[in-house]
Amino acid sequence: MEYHFEEQQRLNFAVYDVDCQSDSLSKHDFLGNCEATLGEIASSVKIVRQLKNGPSHNCGTIIILAEEVTSCKDELILDLSGRGLDKKDVFGTSDPFIAFYRINEDQSRTVVHRTEEIRNTLNPNWKRMVIPIRVLVNGDCDRPLVISCLDWNRSGREALIGEITTSVHELVRLYKSGIKSLDLIHPKKARRRKDYINSGTLHLNYVKLEKVYSFLEYVQGGTELSCCIAIDFTASNGSPQVPDTLHYSTINQPSQYAMALQAVGEVISDYDSDNLFPAFGFGACVPPDNVVSHCFPLNGHIDNPYCEGIQGAMAAYAHSLRTVKFHGPTNFAPIINTVASIARQAKPGSQYSILLILTDGIISDLPQTRAAIVNASSLPLSIIIVGVGPANFDEMEELDGDEIRLTSRGRAAVRDIVQFVPFRDFHDANSVTESKRQLSKAVLAEIPDQLVSYMRMQGIKPLHITEARARREAANGEYQYSDDEDDGPVKPSAPLEY
Repeated sequence: MEYHFEEQQRLNFAVYDVDCQSDSLSKHDFLGNCEATLGEIASSVKIVRQLKNGPSHNCGTIIILAEEVTSCKDELILDLSGRGLDKKDVFGTSDPFIAFYRINEDQSRTVVHRTEEIRNTLNPNWKRMVIPIRVLVNGDCDRPLVISCLDWNRSGREALIGEITTSVHELVRLYKSGIKSLDLIHPKKARRRKDYINSGTLHLNYVKLEKVYSFLEYVQGGTELSCCIAIDFTASNGSPQVPDTLHYSTINQPSQYAMALQAVGEVISDYDSDNLFPAFGFGACVPPDNVVSHCFPLNGHIDNPYCEGIQGAMAAYAHSLRTVKFHGPTNFAPIINTVASIARQAKPGSQYSILLILTDGIISDLPQTRAAIVNASSLPLSIIIVGVGPANFDEMEELDGDEIRLTSRGRAAVRDIVQFVPFRDFHDANSVTESKRQLSKAVLAEIPDQLVSYMRMQGIKPLHITEARARREAANGEYQYSDDEDDGPVKPSAPLEY
């Protein structure tokens, strides 16, 4: 079945004793059933569930394992140059480019990649290439591959300079063995001239066959997602006791804040074994001192802001609504810096943090927020900003670096880590469930790619599935990266009374 990280895909497993060849389940004995989400299964090496609702008190257990079925994800990284190429143009030069041809079973050729042309030179240096193996040779690294050097012409009539026939594995072997200069051969010239040597040489400046890992390979290898929550308690939200204000909730109609918190938290919780959520508020006067705080723990524990599960976070949020005084301004930088420090402490590959910021308005500390995001872009962290209410969120769009990479004081973010969505685009007044589903799809869709991009940038590989299984089983189901790992966050007690 198709896996979608951004959705909570609930599955029901029913076990039957087959008594005959009938396809009708009513003809067989029902032994019991259990439920699990695909996220729970995919993020675990295996899960064990007790069967329920069967004919006996002890219905037995079921072991569920998931395996990702994908095509080849590897990539070939190439840095090529040409030297002493044949002259093809009137003025004694060429405009060379490289084309890669996959050889088909009927010996025909299919062009699968081409470089940029370099004008007026016989010694070109092409830009580094990253080509998916699936595209290049259909995943078969021993499949014949023709690399042709051609002369570009404005008319579209390209002239062959020379070519080589090789394979991906052969290119890697040649580079590793120190053979980095290959003769480019023009077949017609080679047949006609006995003194023909080559039409120039192709130089292998860098060749690497790189394994590309998937999001699921990381989470099954032990990487856990940690969801950190930050909620806007500024005065512009209005009093939570007044109907139609942004924090006002009823049993049948939760606020947009509550819906967004549940929508994201319920999905992330499948990937976090300790199910602890650091939850903060900002922009309120907090008792007993009643001083404005831009980063206070919702559960009242300064040293331990972790809430047990999404329900614990919801309870701490409701508690804060009753005890803090809404104020301002809307400052993001303190929250981002706090969560960045949490992400910075994680052991490489063990955890990836997601900061969910729920806010209603314009940022008051935009320069500081830009700097905080740029500084955090090298950490295992993604930031999701959900805009609540009818405000103008243009500044939020600026922080979402999909189009232009975010900069601060001349420094650019290492990667795009911010995703912004206005809740109003997904709010269905007739269905709380549909609102939450659409929102989670929108805000979480980029997380897998952001996690993988960070791991690749840092050169972090996931544990092999068998090693991950052994470590988890040795730890009684709790993944450990090393024997000297610290105990992690302490589970919080009940919220303090402010």
